[in-house]
Parts: sequence; C-alpha cells; structure tokens
Amino acid sequence: MASGEGKKSGEGKKPNANAKGGKKKEVKKETGLGLSYKKEDNFGEWYSEVCVNGEMIEYYDISGCYILRPWTMAVWETMQTFFDAEIKKMKIKNCYFPLFVSPSVLQKEKDHIEGFAPEVAWVTKSGQSDLEVPIAIRPTSETVMYPYYSKWIRGHRDLPLRLNQWCNVVRWEFSHPTPFIRSREFLWQEGHTAFATKEEADTEVLEILELYRRVYEEYLAIPVIKGKKSELEKFAGGYYTTSVEAFIPNTGRGIQGATSHCLGQNFAKMFDITFENEKGEKAMVWQNSWAYSTRTIGVMIMVHGDDKGLVMPPKVASVQIIVVPVPFKDADTQAIFDACDATVKTLNEAGFRAEADLRDNYSPGWKYSHWEMKGVPLRIEIGPKDLANKQVRTVRRDNSAKVDIPMVDLVEQVKAMLDNIQQNLFDVAKQKRDACIKTVRTWDEFIEALGQKKMILAPWCDEMEVEKDVKARTKGETGAAKTLCAPFHQPDLEGVSCFVTGKPAKKWSYWGRSY
Repeated sequence: MASGEGKKSGEGKKPNANAKGGKKKEVKKETGLGLSYKKEDNFGEWYSEVCVNGEMIEYYDISGCYILRPWTMAVWETMQTFFDAEIKKMKIKNCYFPLFVSPSVLQKEKDHIEGFAPEVAWVTKSGQSDLEVPIAIRPTSETVMYPYYSKWIRGHRDLPLRLNQWCNVVRWEFSHPTPFIRSREFLWQEGHTAFATKEEADTEVLEILELYRRVYEEYLAIPVIKGKKSELEKFAGGYYTTSVEAFIPNTGRGIQGATSHCLGQNFAKMFDITFENEKGEKAMVWQNSWAYSTRTIGVMIMVHGDDKGLVMPPKVASVQIIVVPVPFKDADTQAIFDACDATVKTLNEAGFRAEADLRDNYSPGWKYSHWEMKGVPLRIEIGPKDLANKQVRTVRRDNSAKVDIPMVDLVEQVKAMLDNIQQNLFDVAKQKRDACIKTVRTWDEFIEALGQKKMILAPWCDEMEVEKDVKARTKGETGAAKTLCAPFHQPDLEGVSCFVTGKPAKKWSYWGRSY
C-alpha cells in the first residue's frame, strides 16, 4: 500500500548501503518522519498534515477539491459495504440520476433552492459557445429525482418507492475548505423515499438514523448523539430533520455526522407526486431523504489521530496488521523474511487484512514511524529472538502496548487485540467527549461554558428568534454558537426555564460552535 512515496516530511535514515566487505546493511532506528505540528498546539495545521502524510488525500490544483487516495477509499468502501447491505434488507434499491439539473427544476421548491443557492455551481459554456440555458451541477438530488417520482407513482401499489444512490455532489460557496469536512466535491449516499403515510415515513427516518449511529459508533469508534434539529437548522424545504452529532474536543466544535430528514408533503406539492389510495381518492405522498458523506472520514481522523499521525479503527483500516522484520547484524535475514510471509499468510487466511513490509532500503525504525503515521492498528515485529522462541512481538497503535505472543496462539490473540483496540478507541473518545459536555441553566453559565469549548446542554423555549439572537450575540472570530440537536433522551423539564428568556423551557438542546 505504501511504497515510500510522499516523503516530503522527511526522508528517514536509510541503512548504510555502502558498507564494505559485503557486510549486512546497518540497521538504524532514527527516522526523519513525523509531523511538524502538534494536535494540541495547532489543530488546523496538524489535521492538514495528517491527512497528507497519512496518505489519505493529496491536494489538487483546484481549491477545495482533493484526491482521495486508496487509504481513504478503503475506509469508504468498508462503510459502503455495511450500509448498502443494511438498506437492501429494508428493500431500498440503488439507482443513479444525472449530475446535471435544469434551472427550472432546481428553482421549483423556493425554500430549498434558497438554502442551497450560494453553493450551486453552473455550467455556462460548451467549448467556446455560451449555453443558451445554464445547467446546474447537483448540490443534492431532490429536484433532480422528484419529477420522475411524479411520473412513476400513480397508485397505492406503486408505494413505497425507496431509492438510494452512491454519487458525488458539488457545493461551491465557502472560502475555507478543509479536507473531508468542507470540500467542493464530495462522495456520499443519498436516499430518497416516498410513502403513502406519515407513520411509514417517520419509522424509516429513525431506522436510517440508527444505521448512521452504527457507522459512527461500531465502525469508526466515534460516540454520537441522536436528536432532532431546530426549525432554524433543519433541512431547507423539509418537515423535520434528525441527525447524529459528534464533537471534536480539541476545537470545542460540534460536527453534524449524518442527517435523516422527513420532507413531509412539501416536495410532493411542488412536484405533484400524488397517488390514488385504496378508496380511489387522490392523495399526496410523504417523503424522506437521508445522507452521509466522506465527512465521516474527517471526523474519524480528528477524533482518533495523535501526534504520530492517523489512528485507524481496526474495522475500517485498509491494513489491520503490518508485519515488520527486524534483522539484527549477522541474523538469518531470509528465515526472518520467511517467518514474516508465513505470519501474513496465516492472518490473511483467518480473515484479517495483513501485509508485510519487506523493503530492504528502509530501517525497521523508519518503517515503524511510517506505519504509525498511516495509523495501522497493530504492528508485528519478528527478529532473531522471536524466531528462536517461536513468538512474535505485537505493538498496538492506540496505546503503544507491547506484548509477545506465541505463534501457536497468533490468530486467537490478534483477534482479541483488534477487538480490544476497536472498543478502547470508542471508550477513550467517549470519555473525552463526555468530559466536554456541560449542563447550564443561565446565560452567564452558557457564555462561560462556550469560552471553555464545551458542548452545552441547555433548556430553551424553542423559539426561532431566540436562536437567532444567541447566534448574533455569540458571533466572533471562531464563529457563532447554535443548536446542534435536541437529544431524543430529554432530561426533566418540570419547572425549568429557558436559559435565554426565562420563559418556560420546551426542550433541552445541545448548543455549541460547529463545523
């Protein structure tokens, strides 16, 4: 996977290739690999450096666009395999709609297009000729798909219609692009479904949200909070929006992980998506849309990464185990290499994703740093002593713990270790996230917690003007505070007042700055 490319951060000391008298190459452990920035000191620069040095992305010559390298695509494909199988169990089918949208269709739903207008990219030329009518590139596909839902849905037997597409979308408005988090083109899945009843739509919204929770918690080892967005923060043109919300302790910012929207009947009105029900009456469908994107991968890097580079959860890592030979002077190098190959073969046959790094132009120390930078969950080292003792040395990426294990127990112990690493990453992330959650009841407490980079749980009166006021009053260089979501598990509201107005509180919501 890694061929020693992308070594701008430092070449690393190579073994002495000019040793006289046919001696074995000298093995040096020093390495010039490493990060220039620390996560605690300069998070933004650290993050950019980890994305590039960990070989997740490469910068492209168009701002806000990135090359997704194989190390990234392996994570995306693992999540895609899980999610695609789950939605197929729900009888949701995959399809593909064009990238281009005509202006007349795009502008049909007023609130929707107003929400996306600044982000829409337009094709205005063909060769040297101006197009008579400019063509938009999809920022999302509601307006692309729904004219055809209107055509395909006639009677109640045509329902439910449940489609999903894996595709790219383009959103062009922002001035501070960040790999994975805010990019002008990104990969995602978007589901679009139509039902005869609101109850069916409501049920699906939560079923999909639960799948998104599983993507984050079970695969990426990131704790998330499930909840409902405020009226101000909901999807433009939708009925209500649910989301899974993550939090980045280092920056004190929430991040919307994925969304599952009930669109209600708004788009059905605009696009005339009606059906004849069992009574022979004309009725409008109820619709949902839901999506998660490559942003998930950015959240994973931010939450788990450290000053040595990426830390990959085993479930999504392209390579779960890297086997490194450690041939000391006068050791039987070939026997060690053979043991490495045999170890990889055993692990691969047991279903693990394992590789050996047998390159002879890099020292073991350089390799350690290289694979730590790339976040491989478990390193196995095999040297002459290990060979003699019929064992291997394992080194965990998450906590650097070193354990020698007998070859006869290899598969069993590696499985236990990877399971433990996956769980430990989640537990540590949850502990750090939970330490950042602060419950407040007054404006002064809110401002204090905001200054401490907290994720704030506060009671409020659920009035849009109040949220706008909070945004206006907290606006600063680091951005304004807003609601992240109202968690489904609500604390008691009896006798509780809004932290802004003092009116009776209608709900508890998480507040904070966000990406």
